[in-house]
Amino acid sequence: MRENWKSRKGFIFAAAGAAIGLGNLWRFPFQAYKNGGGAFLLPYFVALITCAIPLMIMEYAYGRKIRGGSVKAFAKLKKKLEIIGWIQVMVPIIVMTYYSTIIAVAVVFMVFSLGHAFGIINWLSNPGPIMGMVTGSAKNALDLGAGISIYILIAVIVVWICNWLIVKKGISGGIEKMSMFFTPMLMVLMIIFMINAINLDGAAIGLEALFKPDFSKILNPSIWVSAYAQVFFSTTLAVGVMIAYGSYLNEKADIVNSAVITVLANASFDLIAGVLVFSTLGHLVNSMGVKFTSFGTGAGVAFMAFPIAISTMSTNVVVQGLLGFLFFFCLFIAGLSSSISMLESFTTAALDKFDISREKLVSIISIVGFCGSACFASYAGFNYILDIVDAYVGNIVIAGLGLVEVILISYFYGTSKLRQEANAHSDFKVGIWWDYLLKYFTPLLLGAVVVTNMFNLITELFSKGKVEIVSSIVFGWGTVVLMIGASIVLYRKKWTSKSQEVKSSLTNNDVNEEDSINR
Repeated sequence: MRENWKSRKGFIFAAAGAAIGLGNLWRFPFQAYKNGGGAFLLPYFVALITCAIPLMIMEYAYGRKIRGGSVKAFAKLKKKLEIIGWIQVMVPIIVMTYYSTIIAVAVVFMVFSLGHAFGIINWLSNPGPIMGMVTGSAKNALDLGAGISIYILIAVIVVWICNWLIVKKGISGGIEKMSMFFTPMLMVLMIIFMINAINLDGAAIGLEALFKPDFSKILNPSIWVSAYAQVFFSTTLAVGVMIAYGSYLNEKADIVNSAVITVLANASFDLIAGVLVFSTLGHLVNSMGVKFTSFGTGAGVAFMAFPIAISTMSTNVVVQGLLGFLFFFCLFIAGLSSSISMLESFTTAALDKFDISREKLVSIISIVGFCGSACFASYAGFNYILDIVDAYVGNIVIAGLGLVEVILISYFYGTSKLRQEANAHSDFKVGIWWDYLLKYFTPLLLGAVVVTNMFNLITELFSKGKVEIVSSIVFGWGTVVLMIGASIVLYRKKWTSKSQEVKSSLTNNDVNEEDSINR
């Protein structure tokens, strides 16, 4: 008997937690900032309606229909397509190895913030030396002998133990309970920080930079590609997470409403993060005379700009430290909620195919994952290799899988049947427009994103030096090859799960019936 979510609220919080992550804090604000400010919001909201919501409905509906993760989902379309499912769930495993190191820095800064509160270390007003001590430095991605961060390594152990403890308990016993508590807490804390940031001196400067529309850019195709990429990646679509979560929905679950709520919750967090980040940066620009990009356009915003901003919120050292702890606790929870969903994506897929206990499987994945994270805890790994792997996995693999997924499910299974599944117990129904979006409009836009990103990555190689080219080939393309190779190995393994064995190739007609997979 397949496990189900115990409540709709628990499922929504888990799905929203999976979509909301550390990337919301920096990716959306700076995508908007460099792509026309307020003008970026138009293509962003269009992307939500035409891409994120339709795909979320599709993944929830198909996951529930198949009652399985990505591997089983694609195997039901056609046995040879099973390999697509394995490549999908390889993405979160790879991402987790380096994503965990970023969460680990949040854990380290939580500890340092408590140290600040107790007067052991005074760092919030000048986080640069502490950041340098934690992350170290290396000459380039090939400088593997530069050393390893003991701080990140120890914190990564904490992150993986948390992942293991939560996911091994299953959907209702682990992920749902954790999400019911932490996702609302995260939203409340971030809203509190946002309100405080708005009231900082100079906040208006930042908000103007973020939201002042530059309509001269709105006809630029790259702006629209960026908007679709932001929406697509921030909702964790096409990596097996939402198909896996959908597979645990009961037969009478409201698919359409749940999908819309999940997407809008993530979009709301994007906007909250945007206001929080740029209000804070506006304050720093006003008080320190620096530029908006002085703290970087990535994780540096959270780990460099915010400690300084927190130190200005009070002159009391104890209050500063406690506020710092709360903020980095928010980052930790945001990261962990996404991290456990990534682990569950692969876990669900593997449990569908192999006869192995959840606890044993999660233990194996966690050990292997920690070993991968240890590599990114090196100075070269954290400062250089992480960005290379993230660029190739995010820009090529995820976007490509999204394109393949929407085409295969739309044409092999059929959007009309999927629409009936989604509408069956939903208060709001999707119409035939949804079919056209999935069959024609969304594939065209995702195709443009894939082609654009591929072109950019290849052309960038010609402007790089020898070391950068070698690094991109080894760590970028090497990771892609590794993922495909591992997927082929798992694809060739026999189905041993007694309850969900696939005994033969499945054709398009097989999808319409409840065959041996569900019996």
